[in-house]
Amino acid sequence: MRGGYRFGNLLVVRIISRAAINEFCKAHKDALESLLHWHGVTKRARWRHLADVRADFPQADAVDASTAFNISGNKYRLVSVIKYRWQIFYIRHILTHAEYDRGKWKL
Repeated sequence: MRGGYRFGNLLVVRIISRAAINEFCKAHKDALESLLHWHGVTKRARWRHLADVRADFPQADAVDASTAFNISGNKYRLVSVIKYRWQIFYIRHILTHAEYDRGKWKL
C-alpha cells in the first residue's frame, strides 16, 4: 500500500506535518479547536478532487497548485498541497488571514 496507512479497515490520510498545527497554536490558541476539527475530518477523508474537499469544507479554494482552507471562521487560512492519488496531505502554511492576503506564501 502506498500513501495513506491502515487503521483497522480504515485507510487514513497521511497529514504532513501535524507539527505545523502545534506550532501555529502556540501563538494562536483560539485556532486549536478549529484546526483539530479540520485535522480529524481530513485524516479520515477519501478525497479524489476538489469537489470532494468542498463536500467537507465548502469554502476550500484552489490557489494555483494549493488548496486553502478557512480556519476559525476565516480568521486563519491553512494552505496545503493534496496528493489525491496517494492520499497524502502536505500542510504548507497556516497563516492569519492578513498574512494570507499579502501573498508572500506563494513565493
